Amino acid sequence: MQLALLSGFVVAGFAPLLHRWFGARTPLVMALLPAFLAAWLMGLWPNVTSGETLLLEWAWVPGLDITLTFLIDGLSWLFAMLITVIGALVLIYSGEYLRGHRDLPSFLVVITAFMMSMLGLVLADNLVTLFVFWELTSLTSYLLIGFNHTDPDSRKAALQGLFVTAGGGLALMAGLVMLAMAGDSWSLYELVQRGEVLRDHALYTPMLICLLIGAFTKSAQFPFHFWLPNAMAAPTPVSAYLHSATMVKAGIYLLARLHPALGGTDGWVITLSLVGALTMVTGAFLAIHHTSIKKLLAYSTVMALGTLTMLLGVGTQKALIAFVAFLVGHSFYKGALFMVAGILDHETGTKDVTAMGGLRQVMPLTAVVAGLAALSLAGLPPLLGFVGKELMLAAVLEAVDWRPLLLALALVAAILTLAAAAIVALRPFFGRRQETPSTPHEPPRAMLAGPAVLAVLSLLFGLMPGLLDSLASVTVAGIALEGGEGGAAEVHLALWHGFNLPLLLTFVSLLLGLLVYRHWDTLRTWLARLDPLMKRGPEAGYDALMAGMVAFAYWQTRMLQNGYIRNYLVMTLLVLVGLVGHALFFRHAPEFDLVLSVYLHEAIVVGLMVAGGVSACVMRSRLAAVAAVGVMGFSIALTFVLFSAPDLAITQLLVETLTVILLVLVLFRLPHFATLSTPGERLRDLVVASLTGGLITLLMLSVLAGERLPRISDYMIANSQPLGHGHNIVNVILVDFRALDTLGEVFVLALAAIGVYAMMRFHASSQWTQPSPRKNDDD
Repeated sequence: MQLALLSGFVVAGFAPLLHRWFGARTPLVMALLPAFLAAWLMGLWPNVTSGETLLLEWAWVPGLDITLTFLIDGLSWLFAMLITVIGALVLIYSGEYLRGHRDLPSFLVVITAFMMSMLGLVLADNLVTLFVFWELTSLTSYLLIGFNHTDPDSRKAALQGLFVTAGGGLALMAGLVMLAMAGDSWSLYELVQRGEVLRDHALYTPMLICLLIGAFTKSAQFPFHFWLPNAMAAPTPVSAYLHSATMVKAGIYLLARLHPALGGTDGWVITLSLVGALTMVTGAFLAIHHTSIKKLLAYSTVMALGTLTMLLGVGTQKALIAFVAFLVGHSFYKGALFMVAGILDHETGTKDVTAMGGLRQVMPLTAVVAGLAALSLAGLPPLLGFVGKELMLAAVLEAVDWRPLLLALALVAAILTLAAAAIVALRPFFGRRQETPSTPHEPPRAMLAGPAVLAVLSLLFGLMPGLLDSLASVTVAGIALEGGEGGAAEVHLALWHGFNLPLLLTFVSLLLGLLVYRHWDTLRTWLARLDPLMKRGPEAGYDALMAGMVAFAYWQTRMLQNGYIRNYLVMTLLVLVGLVGHALFFRHAPEFDLVLSVYLHEAIVVGLMVAGGVSACVMRSRLAAVAAVGVMGFSIALTFVLFSAPDLAITQLLVETLTVILLVLVLFRLPHFATLSTPGERLRDLVVASLTGGLITLLMLSVLAGERLPRISDYMIANSQPLGHGHNIVNVILVDFRALDTLGEVFVLALAAIGVYAMMRFHASSQWTQPSPRKNDDD
């Protein structure tokens, strides 16, 4: 499995070469990869349905205990099959949809990498591996959404999706780290078996918040739902794949995987139930607000994602069974409907359903496929969507918390979803024939094959839902709470459960949904009055946040990165004083040895150093300032001599002499001194310099006063001769123990000499000008 996944990324990289060889048939060739993976997964069907859990492990970073481990059980097998089967169909579909497109090779590279990233995410067992694949899906989806990179709307939508999901990814990373700390493991397989420990841990609440933010942003839960419909700027194959089996299902998968470990608490149940229900009804409401068929389907995806989240929040056995049935049904009908939407756009030249009509006469096969998929979306028999919808309503009726509210929202969502399904199935294909920008006809077989297969699967599993019993049983057992009822009972899916309350609610939603569809045009006119309010929704908050970030970046650039080196130095030193000073005084309780025993000649040398430093700051002559700096440096060399360090004194003397010579050679060619700072700025510089000097002095006194760690000098003295074969310890340190450091210093000196030589050679063709005095940096 590891080789198959990694080879998938390799195959993605070879897509341009394959396109040279196979031309328009390249997508068909690329589809062999997910088809092979699906066949391999089908070979594991007996193992999965018998309840076995397969762990495939490969040491990735052994030193950090990071392994490339894949976990295959009912849940991961289900998601992996959806990813590979629908992925193969989408690749076949994209070959015709993008036939002749100049960027088809790059599209195949990215969508194949996206497929492998999503597959790695749902199969990953190690938390680090899961996070790596999680972020890879964000990056590759960004490239897919922005595929039409010359379109500003595509670029904006791609950036929006990236910022929202990557921001959630940062929260997810923090949550995964806390999860590993609380559960004392980086393995999902081990963590889900330690639910009691995790739920009782002090980190449970912050861990849960971070994990839910990561999952909600990825799966477009309210208030992060706005990025998903905007992602419709992507080509239709991307939309079909992203909405049916990948990307947005990543957050749902993570919630389902963590349900046994983190579920069952008030925080989990209430948050997922209410957020999921609110997302469900928001998506259904916004779906009927739009006339673009892709936007309409996108908001119906938001509705489905909210339903799945709500079911995980309810968490009962019926809710988990409904979760599995609804998940599979949604994947089938949503992939089919998006491909149909692409066919309509491709053949008619418009995405607006109000501009279509009577297309069943020229596109009868497409009309049948769209009708089957839309019936499943509406939750009507005998499609799989009906099975999932009835189970969902039954689960809500048994909810422990917030049952009346959840039931009311579920019924409203069902009514609006049925209206949206009717709009998709009836408006384009029935009624009066309308003129479209292009002359419509049946699409090529490769474009119709994918939606037809998915629609037939919806019908097949709707008529015989018992085919999913074994898979649903092991999946529900894997995601049920530890010791809960979900893992004990057998699952028996059926199309007919007799006359009951869920069936009655389905009938009510059918009547009211058809009523909404009948008056849809009038309803849209009324809904248009809400546009000013809707423009102030979560997306407006995102836009305000991004504008604020840009404004803040402009401000901090103008203030902190304004091109003045002295300002950079001031900020660097203030940060040094703040961080080191805080650590010194508040965390380490320094001890200062202030007992002074200074001889007269030592005091004279110190006085020379102070005088040299002060003189360098106040001198108006450049050469005098250089001389003052030289006095300070030579005084330091004299200090080394007084304390029996002649080697250091010679080094200091040579460096100081070279520095003075270089400064003299360069500075006398520069213009005269000018007033480049105000008195206030000079006072600021004096304060910063005093704070920095005082901190370094206290830091050195603290180091000399305490013996917190063994002295490095003891190691140098003990190992100078045995290891370095030298009796001069300083030379051994410079040549052996600090060889690379010394080499770096030599390189820096050489580079400085080259720079000085270049400046000296450059003066002949340059005209130096004296800068004019100024009052502040803005003049």
